[in-house]
Amino acid sequence: MDVNVSCGGRAVSLALIASLYLLLLTPSAADTTLEPYDLLYENAVRAFYNSDYADVVRYMEAALSSHAAVTGAQVRCRLRCQDQHPFDAVFRELRFFDVVLRRSACMNACIEAKVGTQSVHKVSEDVVQDFNRRIPYNYLQLAYQKLKQPEDAAAAAHTYFQANPEHVEMGQNLEQYKNQQGVQEDHFVDREARPHQRSFTAGVRLYDNGDYEGAIVLFEKALAEYYRADVTCRALCQGPQRFEGHDHLLYRYSLHELISDHFTQMLHCEHECVRDLATRPGRLSPMENYLPLHYDYLQFAYFHVDMLEEALRCAHTYLMFHQGEEFMTDNVKYYQEVLGHHGGPREKAAWYLRRHRQELELLLIGSDIMGVQFTEGQYWGSTGGREDSNRIPSGTDGWMDYVPISEKKNVTEAPPQPIREGGPLVYDSVQLIQNSVALNGTQRVLLDDVINEEECSDLKQLAQAVTMAGDGYRGKMSPHTPNERFEGATVLKTLLYGYEGRVPLKSARLFYEVSERARRIVQSYYLLNSTLHFSYTHLVCRTAITGQQDHRNDLSHPIHADNCLLDPEANECWKEPPAYTYRDYSALLYLNGDFEGGEFIFTEMDAKTVTASVKPKCGRMVSFSSGGENPHGVKAVTRGQRCAVALWFTLDPLFRELERLQADEVVQDLDSQSQRHQGLNINPKDEL
Repeated sequence: MDVNVSCGGRAVSLALIASLYLLLLTPSAADTTLEPYDLLYENAVRAFYNSDYADVVRYMEAALSSHAAVTGAQVRCRLRCQDQHPFDAVFRELRFFDVVLRRSACMNACIEAKVGTQSVHKVSEDVVQDFNRRIPYNYLQLAYQKLKQPEDAAAAAHTYFQANPEHVEMGQNLEQYKNQQGVQEDHFVDREARPHQRSFTAGVRLYDNGDYEGAIVLFEKALAEYYRADVTCRALCQGPQRFEGHDHLLYRYSLHELISDHFTQMLHCEHECVRDLATRPGRLSPMENYLPLHYDYLQFAYFHVDMLEEALRCAHTYLMFHQGEEFMTDNVKYYQEVLGHHGGPREKAAWYLRRHRQELELLLIGSDIMGVQFTEGQYWGSTGGREDSNRIPSGTDGWMDYVPISEKKNVTEAPPQPIREGGPLVYDSVQLIQNSVALNGTQRVLLDDVINEEECSDLKQLAQAVTMAGDGYRGKMSPHTPNERFEGATVLKTLLYGYEGRVPLKSARLFYEVSERARRIVQSYYLLNSTLHFSYTHLVCRTAITGQQDHRNDLSHPIHADNCLLDPEANECWKEPPAYTYRDYSALLYLNGDFEGGEFIFTEMDAKTVTASVKPKCGRMVSFSSGGENPHGVKAVTRGQRCAVALWFTLDPLFRELERLQADEVVQDLDSQSQRHQGLNINPKDEL
């Protein structure tokens, strides 16, 4: 008997409630076990530092397999449970939660059955990002190289380079592999290649060579793979969502607001699949007009092989994305006149576009929650019209460069200031060595004798005592290269160590005072009209790891810009998160020069052409504006330890370094401690 009770004026089935409760409590047995890929990755990295290259390969290959298996299981389970527990067209509120809970129980049971206990294992964001950036393949190519397996090393290097084209040294490694005996062209495979992009690129190559029949086969294959990849992408969006600006534990909105936020962000993720599927690994910008371009190529290729029915369908399909576009409209008219009927678009594309537009409508409803605006045009782009006096159908010219989808602006950046330099250096001992002209760039300066030998020695000794591995990089001991150890410390941490007697207080205060000296010099030299604030201050050392320097070609710090995302392929630098868009000026004050390598370099936007090189030494400081006009990096430190004070500054007081304000409080307390006999009080002060 199905007993109903009243709850808030509504009849609720006890049987339904019981079934939901049981679904949440019922455990499922795992048929298989799969070791978490982050633990395997950690073991591989540890083996690398122990020079156990066989274990590097064993653990890293296992980590990659585990990662692929987990991702595949998530996709399959989400799609299966979605099919098993669909939402009705119209349903009551309780029915909605019934479906949600049943889907959740289904997915938990399914994933646990496929991957075992890893189903409840949470992987850190850092490891996720490493796999997204293909960092494991950097370790693999080095390990395979040590094991004298050049074919596998070439494949790993090629895979890594596809997602990291700015990595100059990896490009050089690839050139070396090409010249090694036994390494063939087919060894240079992208192990993480996206099938739809691979088929599309191969189709363009055949099309440009006039092989239209072969191109048709590959373009049709690319379309099928694209739509499959779209399903996968959308399934992966069904996972946990981030609530920007909200701490999950402090989230206090109502249930319906919380559900709305989650589904809006999930919908946004699905909508962004259009951009994701058109973007090659390592690129910031998608290929313009990517999906419609398939139908443009196909309509003209079908025309060349006299398959006008298919040509007409593809032309109609293209016009669904770009309604009224002149050159394709003319093509449709030509095909219709020859065939004697109107024809229509492909149903798959029509369904896809209808769903895309429905998503857009829902996103516009949720735009107030998201705080962003969405426009359809930004996804498909435009190609411009073509004219043809002979009424022969037009076809694409094969152009597929990467272009920016929309202008990106930073609404929080400080008002622009005129570019000036050459102001006083504040301190008599400081010497101007090279200005922007001598350094072949804009807003660059090289200074000597900012600090003396004794101060360098004190700060170097301080670094040995206070810096910690991975400080500033979430504990990553080697955030930029596996061949060096990175250590750092902030001003506040150093002052606290001095206050506690763990390091000489004089040395801790010297770090604080030297950084202020550098700030005053930078502000004065660039003739800034407003106050320059600290954004981040870091005492850093890079140490070459013994036994890992043979035949090394990587950088200590890859080429980058400090306030924007460098895109060498597009010759752009995007001023958008996760870049520190509020940083305006940067400086590096060197403490020593008794090491090999480690030169600071400026490059062009291509991240390859070196425009200036600086050899560090005690008291030398290089300073520059933080934008895309000054891409820079650090050459490999191949022996010894390189230490410096790294400083980033902002003109926007809203982005002042909080730890610096706390450090100011510590210094004030230290100065007055003997008079006041008052304990340490560390509180940020408001100087706005």
